Amino acid sequence: MREVTATVLENKRIAETVFSLTFSTEEEVTVRPGQFAMVGVGGYPLRRPIAVCMAEGERITVCYQVKGSGTKFLSENYKTGEKLSVLLPLGNGFYVKDSEQKIAVVGGGVGIFPLISVIRRYAAEKEVYSYMGFRNRGALCMEYEMTRSKRLTVATDDGSVGFHGNAVQAFLNDCDRIKPDVVFSCGPVPMLRALQAAMAGKGIPVYVSLEERMGCGIGACLVCVCDKTDGAHARVCKDGPVFEIGEVRL
Repeated sequence: MREVTATVLENKRIAETVFSLTFSTEEEVTVRPGQFAMVGVGGYPLRRPIAVCMAEGERITVCYQVKGSGTKFLSENYKTGEKLSVLLPLGNGFYVKDSEQKIAVVGGGVGIFPLISVIRRYAAEKEVYSYMGFRNRGALCMEYEMTRSKRLTVATDDGSVGFHGNAVQAFLNDCDRIKPDVVFSCGPVPMLRALQAAMAGKGIPVYVSLEERMGCGIGACLVCVCDKTDGAHARVCKDGPVFEIGEVRL
């Protein structure tokens, strides 16, 4: 992890409330799939945790949803050439074993973004099956990146695009047929709970990236603590955000 001064290359809207922010760092930064960045926003004391979608040398792309005043300020005021203070890479990411040839990724809402990095990293050498869920057509984004998968299924809650339902339902329709070696997922807690219940007893390892409010991003402030099934506690930012699905209480 390091703090870098980054230069904004592009900050554009890609869906109704979602922006893609691309910046360059002063030197090459190695980011593994599933890791995130803490982005400083001028005038706000806390940095914003944002998943890294793409990392190519000194060029990093993160995607974020405008939800509060901080992300609204970020979307409106950081134009090309502006400087950002960024901490990265942070957290533990997704790991794929050599023996795992079939990867299923199941994402919902802004949870698709850390999974984009998985697709980009492994699509050329593994079989990646992607199931990505959105509220409706207006929320759909990053299709080009998702189509790197061997097979992509887009799901929408209202049926306006693709499968009518959520990403977990779409995945479960295919799971027994594709027989994935490992499953990676990120999305709202109810979605992860449904995946956890459905995959119990199938013998397929499932790893989830948790979305939690964070303060520092380095494990010091304990804002993002979650409960583990063994009675212990874990810091999502430091010990995660990726956990084996049976390891944490959802």
